[in-house]
Amino acid sequence: MADRADLENRFAYHPATTPQRQDLHGAVRDACRFLAETLNSYVPEGREKALAFTKIEEAMFWANAAVARQGES
Repeated sequence: MADRADLENRFAYHPATTPQRQDLHGAVRDACRFLAETLNSYVPEGREKALAFTKIEEAMFWANAAVARQGES
C-alpha cells in the first residue's frame, strides 16, 4: 500500500520552477521528438508504428514526471 506522502507526490502539481528543470523537460521532449522523427522516416505506416509513437509519448511523460517529482536540488 502506498503511503500518503507518496500519493501526494504522485498526484501533486510539480511546476518547473528553475531554468535547469525547464531545460531538462525541453531536452527530454527534444530527444523523444528526434526518435519519433527518425522512426517516422524508416518505419512503414501501420498499427505497430502508431504503438511505437504511443510508447515514445509514454516514455516522454514518465521521464518528465521523474524530472518534475525529484526533490529540490
